[in-house]
Amino acid sequence: MVEHLTKETFKEKVFNFEQNKEWKFEGDKPAVIDFYADWCGPCKQVAPVLEELSGEYEGKVNIYKIDTESEKELAGMFGIQSIPSLLFIPTDAEPQMAMGALPKETFEKAFKEVLKVEKPAA
Repeated sequence: MVEHLTKETFKEKVFNFEQNKEWKFEGDKPAVIDFYADWCGPCKQVAPVLEELSGEYEGKVNIYKIDTESEKELAGMFGIQSIPSLLFIPTDAEPQMAMGALPKETFEKAFKEVLKVEKPAA
């Protein structure tokens, strides 16, 4: 299931920027954050892909969404200028940002290469 984050849940599950200056991932498994807005057409194309992936990679990858309209501070922190912007967060390396409505194959490739997560056998 895709989970929507607020500033408070972001600090608990991803990065507590009020305590740490340097990047320190709080999660226990790799994550993807979709920075989106309700009025954004391409964001609406990404949503069902992320829902599908959250089912296929359940228990392996956390998939989060952040509404850039209501969470301006978080969007600003990551310098989000175009949406959708997708942040891929491995557990033990720096996060990587990708822009635009990515096709499912691109997500799967990033899950494998950036997040180091293999697709579970069906």
